[in-house]
Amino acid sequence: MNSYNKIAGQDTGRIIAISDGVFGVAMTLLVLEIRVPLAEGLTSDKELARSFFALMPKFLVYFLSFMTAGIFWTGHAAQYKLIEKSDRNLSWINLLFLLFVTLLPFSTAFLGDHINYRFPIGIYWLNIFLMGLLLYINWSYACKHHFVPDEIEEQVSKGIRQRIVTAQTLYFLGALLCFISPYLSIGVIIAIQLNYAFVLFSGRKTKR
Repeated sequence: MNSYNKIAGQDTGRIIAISDGVFGVAMTLLVLEIRVPLAEGLTSDKELARSFFALMPKFLVYFLSFMTAGIFWTGHAAQYKLIEKSDRNLSWINLLFLLFVTLLPFSTAFLGDHINYRFPIGIYWLNIFLMGLLLYINWSYACKHHFVPDEIEEQVSKGIRQRIVTAQTLYFLGALLCFISPYLSIGVIIAIQLNYAFVLFSGRKTKR
């Protein structure tokens, strides 16, 4: 058993491969919640256009979640560009992270179907929080066990941790705005994501 534990989960290439696959599937599933309006009962272009524009809340939530998945995929990829080694525990930390990635289509669908309520935003935020928590634990474990070269860890570790904590704090504050308006909450979270993706509100570019 001890010999198995020593050799299990050491291939970072397989971790990266399954992570990319899970993100690809999850991001594809997001759009499946936007269903084409049924032709039955429609008698004019005006009615069809009305049915199409009724889907705008779902498009909004789809964009929100696609940005969420893209940001976490980028963060995960940045970590594994620096993580040179792995073990069984790190592999399972990564799998738990992917568990919450696979839940993203569900929390997205739940929010899209009940966008005028606060509870679905709480569930969606919890999904984002758990993804961020596992990504933080993943990096911390890798550094603690010297899977990241010491000189690189000294240069970037504090910035990576701070970036995750800051993002999660902003997401939480954005989620709290649902008590004012669910749409305001979603809009602010999207703005936070756009900033992290394109550095819109900072003169200094940061690497993810």
